[in-house]
Amino acid sequence: MKIRPFTIEIAQSEIDDLNKRISNWREPDQLQAIGWAQGTEHEDLRRLMQHWRTGFDWRKQEAAWNAHPHYQTDIGGQTIHFIHARAAVATGRTIILTHGWPGSVFEFHELIPLLTDPLSHGERQEDAFNVVVPSIPGYGFSSRPTRPGLNLFTVADLWAELMSRLGYKRYLAQGGDLGASVSTCLAHAHPDSLAGVHLNFIPGSFSPPHDAGPDGDLTSEERAFLERKAGWADIHGAYAHIQATRPQTLAYGLTDSPVGLAAWMIEKFRDWSDCGGDLGNAAFSRDDMLANISLYWFTRTVASSMRLYWETRARPLAFASGTAIHVPLAVALFPKELPMPPRSWVGRVFKDIRQWTAMPRGGHFAALEQPALLAQDLRAFAGGLAF
Repeated sequence: MKIRPFTIEIAQSEIDDLNKRISNWREPDQLQAIGWAQGTEHEDLRRLMQHWRTGFDWRKQEAAWNAHPHYQTDIGGQTIHFIHARAAVATGRTIILTHGWPGSVFEFHELIPLLTDPLSHGERQEDAFNVVVPSIPGYGFSSRPTRPGLNLFTVADLWAELMSRLGYKRYLAQGGDLGASVSTCLAHAHPDSLAGVHLNFIPGSFSPPHDAGPDGDLTSEERAFLERKAGWADIHGAYAHIQATRPQTLAYGLTDSPVGLAAWMIEKFRDWSDCGGDLGNAAFSRDDMLANISLYWFTRTVASSMRLYWETRARPLAFASGTAIHVPLAVALFPKELPMPPRSWVGRVFKDIRQWTAMPRGGHFAALEQPALLAQDLRAFAGGLAF
């Protein structure tokens, strides 16, 4: 039951080892003028690795993150790391933010103060939230599961216990990527604790009751969505398939080589963000991206993080006929997001969709790319909820 303060403090020997490994990387060849067509482009990666080794300052990142109040507690055999940032004024509003892959709690560094202290950012102080940001087991400074079975539904149960332990009986859940999956599981398994759920992604494994046959009940919009989703998976889904089927095999190379780890992850930051195919145009900085990759490296969690895909394959968000979630839902649709379904698809399970917002810009990493837009959408949604 004990909650312990936690400080991020990576040993200097780990930083030195990282720099040595980057310096000694064995470079593969690349076809001429191929660009990113076969994956991470060589020269772009080379420049980023040079910056990681000579320009990136982990200690600066560490100090900035330690300005947030970090804690650990033990729940269900797991050590859970989390940020607990209280609102600048007393409030009954609380939100739990859940990250995804290849993200981390670091995604929320600009969003947290917008939510805890809106007055300092030109908004109303009565819109402040207490903010809880946990690291999923197998990610960051949470423990790594040692046995199979820790799936999305298990994580949701851990979050429910964490919030109870912190004294919060009712709260808003927000997430994208795998965090959207966990938030959906919370709404399904712990509806009485949730004032609402806000998603900036509808998970790929989300499958409401439907009949996809020729004479089935799918609308034309829903059929078009499933075709887009399948087409995207055919071209871009190799990462998800291997992480869901053979994560251990991939883990050896990514755990041993920081360059390999970075190559695996920056492809996703480029392809899934609103950067027009050029990371130099991304709303987040190189250091934002490298801080996130460094977290995976220093904590050696790429293997354990990918296993959540394996667990999700075994138990996806597939809902049986008659399933209904009555927790109020808001969905924020960012234009460069992965394929998103029509409202009717989501409404097959979520029966109280309160908000469906088409955003003007942004991609898959909403909290990192457009924190102000996300905060604004959360405030608008929370205004009509009963905490």
